Amino acid sequence: MKIEGKLIGEGGPYIIAELSANHNGNIETALKIISEAKKAGADAVKLQTYRPDTITLDCDAPEFRIEGGLWHGRTLYELYEEAHTPWEWHKPLFEHARKEGITMFSSPFDNTAVDLLEDLNAPAYKIASFEAVDLPLIEYVASTGKPMIISTGMANDEEIQEAIDAARGAGCKELAILHCVSGYPAPAEDYNLKTLVDMKERFGVLTGLSDHTLDNTTAIVSAALGASIIEKHFTLDRNGGGPDDSFSLEPTELAALCRDTKTAKAALGKVDYGRKSSEQGNVKFRRSLYFVKEMKAGDVITEDCIRSVRPGYGLPPKEAQRVLNRVLGRSVSYGMPVSFDSLLDEKV
Repeated sequence: MKIEGKLIGEGGPYIIAELSANHNGNIETALKIISEAKKAGADAVKLQTYRPDTITLDCDAPEFRIEGGLWHGRTLYELYEEAHTPWEWHKPLFEHARKEGITMFSSPFDNTAVDLLEDLNAPAYKIASFEAVDLPLIEYVASTGKPMIISTGMANDEEIQEAIDAARGAGCKELAILHCVSGYPAPAEDYNLKTLVDMKERFGVLTGLSDHTLDNTTAIVSAALGASIIEKHFTLDRNGGGPDDSFSLEPTELAALCRDTKTAKAALGKVDYGRKSSEQGNVKFRRSLYFVKEMKAGDVITEDCIRSVRPGYGLPPKEAQRVLNRVLGRSVSYGMPVSFDSLLDEKV
């Protein structure tokens, strides 16, 4: 899978900084978030493209009012009115991202949002977790022919397969899915990261993590388990008071995420029992067999002639029984490593 020429699935995870509602209604804040994401080392910044009237109804009925959690007491319309990224901001935000040299794409929430993003030549699309069951939206996005990432929070295995089938059936050739827990924030123990490994095998597509925990531990572990994409919400100030600020990373934390997930991926490596390059100079700290007295050719090696000591340039200690009672073929001195080259074949 490639997004703007960046091959995803090899090397370190592709890091997406989710801007979400963290602009807090100020386009200058949004522009700075993009710049800080680039500075921190993120590969991409992601927007959310909707208006309150494209995502919900302006209705005060009980089912439209939020109970509990960060947004308790608000209607869905009120929340999305505050949180949305105005559509007239999209063009300057995309232009700023290109100027900064960081990829930008978005999560569209209806077909009109897709049309707007197509006009801006968005290089990829993300389907948000709650929209993973909106198969007509997935099909419309797939029809663009762009790479697509689908978050799977709250979706069961059957629903995930339906979303994949809808994307593939509508023409999506480059597809990834993200393991996700749709809690804001989500406790690490809810993530059950072994699921990510199963998803990769079960669905046969590129797999990553959309992480709503409060620190980087879960994301780093996911990188070690093979996550190819990691998405985290990103803000300038966690105490900024916006709807998503409190569970977002700040710049130093995003920089640490970019660094540490790449380290985790590199540390995973391959199966290799051989001596590593960093170990080459430390062979002197292994034990091996050394002569501990002067001896002449023809002398017989007894237990008091050799010892297992550091460094490790002689025969391994396990060879002691093959050495004892052998006849020396040449003279040796104190502190010489024991080798079979110095021994005759005969034993006494």
